Amino acid sequence: MNSPDATHFAFDVHERVVIIGMGKTGLACVDVLRDRRCTVFITDEMPVAALEPAMTHVREKGARFVPPSELASILDDITVAVISPGVGPTSPVVLAVMNADIPIVGEIELAYLLSRAPIIAVSGTKGKSTTTALIGHFLRESGRTVRVGGNIGNPLVAEVSQIGPDGWIVAEVSSFQLESTRTFRPRVSVLLNLSEDHLDRYASMDEYAAAKFRIFTNQGLSDYFVGNLDDKRVAELHWQFSGEMRMEARQLWFTLRDDARHATMYVHDEAIWYAPITGDPRAIRIAGIDEMPIPGQHSIANVMAAMLSVLAIGVDPMRLHSWLSSYRPPAHRLMHVATVDDVAYIDDSKATNPAAVIAALHAFARPIVLIAGGRSKGTDFAALGAAIRERAHRVVVIGEAADEIAALCGDVPTSRATSMQEAVAIAQRSSQAGDIVLLSPACASFDMFKSAEDRGDQFIAAVHALNGVHVDA
Repeated sequence: MNSPDATHFAFDVHERVVIIGMGKTGLACVDVLRDRRCTVFITDEMPVAALEPAMTHVREKGARFVPPSELASILDDITVAVISPGVGPTSPVVLAVMNADIPIVGEIELAYLLSRAPIIAVSGTKGKSTTTALIGHFLRESGRTVRVGGNIGNPLVAEVSQIGPDGWIVAEVSSFQLESTRTFRPRVSVLLNLSEDHLDRYASMDEYAAAKFRIFTNQGLSDYFVGNLDDKRVAELHWQFSGEMRMEARQLWFTLRDDARHATMYVHDEAIWYAPITGDPRAIRIAGIDEMPIPGQHSIANVMAAMLSVLAIGVDPMRLHSWLSSYRPPAHRLMHVATVDDVAYIDDSKATNPAAVIAALHAFARPIVLIAGGRSKGTDFAALGAAIRERAHRVVVIGEAADEIAALCGDVPTSRATSMQEAVAIAQRSSQAGDIVLLSPACASFDMFKSAEDRGDQFIAAVHALNGVHVDA
């Protein structure tokens, strides 16, 4: 894509902008840019009838919808295009804008250019939302003003407009969002892990990783990078044993191993320890492993990543223990919904890739009835199949990938459901006291649901509809 000069765009009355994509992010861009008195056009390849609810909002804000067939009529006057993360780089609309030699800015890049506050950015294949939410919680507990946005559910561009230079922005950023960044420079970047995901969009894992690595590309010596020493691809960035990929930012590393030599935060004697980056070098015990807010080894890694992120900007390490105790996990991330007849129902709807589901399956010691499936993202389900055969005693499959997942379940009994209500009903009949019914799909939601949140909400509603439901306080 074109490489815009960050100093070129005023994003004021002089700017004529076309926004590509009329989802939540595109409409948030309409709001922000119209408030800044830009002339705004918006386009989308969806049928016009499906866009009607968004059309009303666009008209009320004083923007104009242009169908793709008429886009050529306005391109001569456009100064910059803003692309939503769900729109692929090979979209005919994107190609038309590029062929007109119009600079293209992603929503994350736009948010960065408009932000007056420094940014902590979080990416990775799994754990992004939890880590982002944890960082936001720690910053609020420290007394700082903070806004949280991005891929976590609310557009970042809307959040940056609500905060001044004395606050902080915490952004969950996906590979899709990072693709279109050019000048994006977070004060702290976090890369949790890299495993197969979105291979329906990327030709290889190397291409997927390259998109993720854009999170630290523009960082300098005054910035920090927080990385996972236990992930092979991420660990290759470590300054002591990295290859060709180098970064300017100061590096902080976490690990589940007892490795104080290479990591700033590590696990020792069933507790998290921190080796201070300044001052007294003696390690500090932060919290016990049994105090993690979400079950599973991946929860420990997410907590350490969040802690290092806020330690990088100067919070008191002695306060982290109490702040961790007051944290409550975000919705649809290993969230306990209810207990019915001594069966726990867990909503992990935002587990949209196999690696996240494998982590969820190993987070619990109790027998598991798994609900999985949806629209495949082009990833290999082989490792997931092995985890299912090891950890689940029943599987209910849904969506377009149902047959693909069922084929890998081996001797584990498998049922098919055509709705979330039916899936929960089957899971209830297949479970017994002491079991866990786990919604952890390993797939995108768009074949049956509006979003991962909608899928989780429908799971919650179906659980609450069961006879004898008891929702724990």
